[in-house]
Amino acid sequence: MNTSCDPAFVPFGRLLTAMVTPFDQDGSVDFDLAARLASFLVDQGSDGLVVCGTTGESPTLSWEEQYQLLETVKNAVGEDIKVLAGTGSNSTSEAIEATVKAADAGADGALVVVPYYNKPPQEGLEAHFRDIAHAASDLPLMLYNIPSRTGCSLAPSTVERLLDCENIISFKAASGNINEVTDLRILCGSKLAIYSGDDALLLPMLSVGAVGVVSVASHIVGQSIKMIIEAYLTGQCSLAIEHHEQLQPLFKALFAKTNPIPVKAALELIGWPVGAPRSPLTPLNNQMKQELMTIISALRST
Repeated sequence: MNTSCDPAFVPFGRLLTAMVTPFDQDGSVDFDLAARLASFLVDQGSDGLVVCGTTGESPTLSWEEQYQLLETVKNAVGEDIKVLAGTGSNSTSEAIEATVKAADAGADGALVVVPYYNKPPQEGLEAHFRDIAHAASDLPLMLYNIPSRTGCSLAPSTVERLLDCENIISFKAASGNINEVTDLRILCGSKLAIYSGDDALLLPMLSVGAVGVVSVASHIVGQSIKMIIEAYLTGQCSLAIEHHEQLQPLFKALFAKTNPIPVKAALELIGWPVGAPRSPLTPLNNQMKQELMTIISALRST
């Protein structure tokens, strides 16, 4: 097993931004703004982008909107930047169809969430992901475990069994449990690239073998998050801790309401008119918006 502090297998880069979906005033997807935002995020340090994930409001996007967003973003950032498409569903057949279409549309990978609501057992989860992997065998997959939203959790032992699917190569750890990373490393070693799914846990997860982060806060402070990763990997632990602590107020504010409500408000505050979230999500209230502006202003003055 690879026990280096700098795991060699990093398939999608260190910093991936889970990109918001911009809407115009009538609630339609603003594809032109999505293209400009994608380019901005790359300029701010993102090695890759995830479109149509949780932060991208996939539950309220049609599949056609999702495919067009993928093509728009990929065209905007070019071949050197990895673009992953969220293709998960609680229906295996629907997830297969979405993943195959994402591959055909030029995705560099797919983020495939644990099926939600129907709470399958581990054998059902294994069959679900195995079927998707076989159907889209040329597309690298990142499994996505977020039990607070899905109602069930993908066990590390199940992930280990799935590694005989050559395109299951990565895992987004969003359970809030750092032990999940350790358990996955013990069972899967360096064959599985683990990404933190929580900005606030990036540094501690790096310390136990994660390779990077799928970030929300990188919409606002991408360069600072990149600095945490680079400082840690080069042995500058005090500097990594300093940035980690400095960003905690922002991390907390961005998850004080359901994601992506706060980050869309934060983007508006720094000049990106990405619009309100789609119903049933609601815009951030004025008090919380002012608190967010205070935090962002303080970070920009340091």
